[in-house]
Amino acid sequence: MSRSPQRPRTVFRKLDGILLLDKPTGMSSNQALQRVRHLFRAEKGGHTGSLDPLATGLLPVCFGEATKIAGGLLGARKAYDTVARLGVVTDTDDADGQPLRTRPVPPLRIAQIDAALQQLTGRIEQRPPIYSALKRGGEPLYAKARRGEVVEVETRPVDVHAFELQSAADLLDGVVDPQGGPLLRLHVECGSGTYVRSLVRDLGELLGCGAHVAELRRLWVDPFRDPRMWTLDELQALAARGERSLLACLLDIEAGMLAWPAVHVDAAQAARLQHGQALNGRYAPAGEVAVFGPDGRAEGLGHVDGAGRLRPQRMFRRADAPAVPA
Repeated sequence: MSRSPQRPRTVFRKLDGILLLDKPTGMSSNQALQRVRHLFRAEKGGHTGSLDPLATGLLPVCFGEATKIAGGLLGARKAYDTVARLGVVTDTDDADGQPLRTRPVPPLRIAQIDAALQQLTGRIEQRPPIYSALKRGGEPLYAKARRGEVVEVETRPVDVHAFELQSAADLLDGVVDPQGGPLLRLHVECGSGTYVRSLVRDLGELLGCGAHVAELRRLWVDPFRDPRMWTLDELQALAARGERSLLACLLDIEAGMLAWPAVHVDAAQAARLQHGQALNGRYAPAGEVAVFGPDGRAEGLGHVDGAGRLRPQRMFRRADAPAVPA
């Protein structure tokens, strides 16, 4: 029996930058990350906020030193378009789950829907889905749920900046989707830690019929409000044309640092920070800041204390930077 030829082993390299990936449906965020990490041969990579396998859209991927700012991007404001299917409740709160119960959809008017959406807007208490990546005792909740364990999830405060109806044509026209009840098309803008699945689930309860997410697409994540996203197919095609074409998709680290106040230093000061030395002065504002050198290039993240002293926090060691002299 002949063996199929083995794929050549990926030779990874140091690579810095940010990729705005358009994640396909049916793939976990980590699977998507590993695909592009191998495609770019990036030694180190991480994504900034998981998307469910059902979801598509913007998944910022950080390579190399850009992973040091991933935590700041995790807490950024995000926007989604979603489709809610009324009348069916699932165990995952989306279409990938098993139906738990089916309920008739009562006659609904736009004013009723808008009133329910308003109740779920602003600073609200939200119960995350049982099937989620939140950890308890070091283990994701979805792992406990899949074993059949009883999982109690506490509510927590989240910020919903906008929860708006885009279309209720199916409901108003009496159209029933073959897979369940009528559909509502919704737009969401929210802060860190908000689950769109939970919003749709709670909307269904307020409307008296239950609901789950049938489709979900992430449109943007701050500071990438008008992103040029790249699909896996597009990236594969560019890779076939040559590495230069593929690398042209990457954004510089600086593109992801708009959320931090900027502090500028000269070359000598930048060198001191790179050696772990603090700078005395009257730097402002207090708190975490983005440190830029004399050429406008980001040196890393620093922290300004109450006395105005700038301390290095997460400085960059870029792949294309010369070694810092001892």
